[in-house]
Amino acid sequence: MNCEKKNEKINVPTDFLWGIKIPMRDGISLNATIYKPKQEKPVPVIFTMTPYIADTFHSQAMYFAQNGYAFVIVDCRGRGNSEGNFIPNSDEGKDGFDMIQWLAARSWCNGSVGMFGGSYCGFNQWMTMKEFPLHLKTIVPVASSHMAIDFPIYRNIVFPYILQWLTWTSGRTPNTNLFKDQQFWREKFRELYLNHLPFKELDRIVGNTSTYFQTWLEHPFPDDFWSTRALTSEQYQEIEIPILTITGHYDADQPGAMQYYKMHRNYSSAGNFNHYLIIGPWDHAGTRNPKKEFGGLEFAANSMLDMNKLHKDWYDWILSSGKKPEFLKNKVCYYLMGANKWKYAKNLDSISNKTVKLYLDSEKGHANSITESGNLSKNIAENSQPDKYVYDPLDTRPAELEKERIENYLTDQRFIRNLFGNGLIYQSQPFAKDTEITGYVKLTAWISLDVPDTDFEVTLFEIFPDGSSVFLTQDFMRARYRESLKKEKLINCDEINKFEFTGFTFFSRLLRKNSSLRLLIKSPNSIFIQKNYNSGGVVAKESWKDVRIAHITLYHDLKYRSYLEIPLMV
Repeated sequence: MNCEKKNEKINVPTDFLWGIKIPMRDGISLNATIYKPKQEKPVPVIFTMTPYIADTFHSQAMYFAQNGYAFVIVDCRGRGNSEGNFIPNSDEGKDGFDMIQWLAARSWCNGSVGMFGGSYCGFNQWMTMKEFPLHLKTIVPVASSHMAIDFPIYRNIVFPYILQWLTWTSGRTPNTNLFKDQQFWREKFRELYLNHLPFKELDRIVGNTSTYFQTWLEHPFPDDFWSTRALTSEQYQEIEIPILTITGHYDADQPGAMQYYKMHRNYSSAGNFNHYLIIGPWDHAGTRNPKKEFGGLEFAANSMLDMNKLHKDWYDWILSSGKKPEFLKNKVCYYLMGANKWKYAKNLDSISNKTVKLYLDSEKGHANSITESGNLSKNIAENSQPDKYVYDPLDTRPAELEKERIENYLTDQRFIRNLFGNGLIYQSQPFAKDTEITGYVKLTAWISLDVPDTDFEVTLFEIFPDGSSVFLTQDFMRARYRESLKKEKLINCDEINKFEFTGFTFFSRLLRKNSSLRLLIKSPNSIFIQKNYNSGGVVAKESWKDVRIAHITLYHDLKYRSYLEIPLMV
């Protein structure tokens, strides 16, 4: 198989069935659109369930029907022509189970069902898997969101985008033009930000109070409300079917996709873990439709996998006794950016064979700008002075940098060049040779605050000899959750606390000789992120009335060793 080639034109006759009503166990009927080969012989069925209306999958449905599969698209309950009420991320598991039972009983189905889809439709696959329908033979979750891991809260921080998404899926038909109107949403997010209003008022500001926005805000950390929308350890143990997970280095739902993968790996017996993983040089949309260029980066032609063919070859292997897809040379397939090539490993842990600690340091406490940055060094600082920065939630200067859409968001440096006193920068010496970094970086930092809570945003970049840069990975942390995402502990202002940033996204990049690493530590202050006013109260209810200016001190000496740990291939 060559996944880099585009589809050859196929012209196999297909049957089309529209408006098929499928009864669920509670009496609600869901609407199905069915594409299938025009033949008498029963065939495997590929099934997807979507809140975005069946027509969005027309091209994929035609492709698979013309290649010998029945393809069934179901509108989630309360969406499109399906009955019931749409409660996001709530009913998909049981509905998916009932759908598969119904499909397997059709005369045109041979009893084998596989699932298809990305993002919310990837989440649906995992929730259906949770119910263990007998006829489900494989799932292929792509860029799968995971509740309370990357949506609608990420590292226990909320992003206003969630209301944009909720408005897109409000009512029965997609509000696509409104969803895509970036200027509209930018104006609404600015109104909330510039007026220092409580985050919980965003739905009123937007003009859509019909959503589950307020319900979600009542659960700001992974509690029982979210755990019912995830698999248990026992359920992961019971999985026996083969799975193919697909995500991207710049996929916003990579944390969710990788959480499913890692939980399955952790709780499955070695002989039962039949799970393949592909991590490509893609953003969220690119996991379904790869682009050669996005965010200011350009990749080689081999990054442009033919996703339909990749899926088809997987289904041929699992559902139709075909050959194993040639592309899957091992259980983990990842793209090495910078070298523009695919690499393979038997598991995530076997990729990197060395870790290196780069210790934070600075000259006399100066680390507040690109021109006067601190250091990332293999040598431990002995008596260096701590570094300090100030985060004032009432400082609205950063919003001026966000008035327009930034197309080259992975290479743009306007934010790091304009910290306005909010942040610290540390940079390594140039690498003496080409160096592959693949996996997860970790940051340990000793920090003191004079407020009971604040948020942190930590970003890692590659810096080229000419001064240009590329975004590599990022992590966020709300200080009160530094010890556990499930239990808050406000800051004692008399203490120096250890902060371990372990939520960075996975990436793989070949740093070229003479490139450097740059680490940015700041408190997020953006129209696109929920603002923490540092009072220690309920963040969604905080406003200018509660504001406290945070003075942050980061320590790096023999007693308080702050360091960045990076995984290397040597």
